[in-house]
Amino acid sequence: MLPRSTLSSDPHLLVRIYTEDRPWLLGRLYTRLRNIEDAEDVAGDTFVQLIQNPMLASAREPRALIITIAKRLIWKLWRRRELETAWFESLLDKGEQFSPSPQEQLIILQTLHQVDQMLDGLSAKARAAFLYSQLDGLTHKEIAVALGVSVSRVRQYIAQALQRCYALAEAP
Repeated sequence: MLPRSTLSSDPHLLVRIYTEDRPWLLGRLYTRLRNIEDAEDVAGDTFVQLIQNPMLASAREPRALIITIAKRLIWKLWRRRELETAWFESLLDKGEQFSPSPQEQLIILQTLHQVDQMLDGLSAKARAAFLYSQLDGLTHKEIAVALGVSVSRVRQYIAQALQRCYALAEAP
């Protein structure tokens, strides 16, 4: 482990951390993911985010920062896979009547990932309110009953979600 003074003064810090900690991280990721390709991908993404992290220079324990970043990436990976699985299962339920081309499937999955990313920043109740409204077609009153909140609060939740959707749509 590198001492704090080394972290802030060593120009080859990232190379050293990568060289020393990558094998350790890969071992931990493989234990968790049980797939070497996923472990390699998450490790690579972890170090990319580490390079961009301003906290690195002041980190007392770089491994703690590395593992925190890696855990977030694992969670995103699992969430993305759950979303894809749910979508493919819904396709199977629809049968032959709805059979998008591979290109259409890719576009739909990319859109689902964007919406999921947008919803990720909302509270659980705001997410639920938005999904009840948009996917289930529930009224504000029905959503309020389901969530145990007021109708005005449901409107606020949906407005928050829509603002995020608009921001996502306007982003380059």
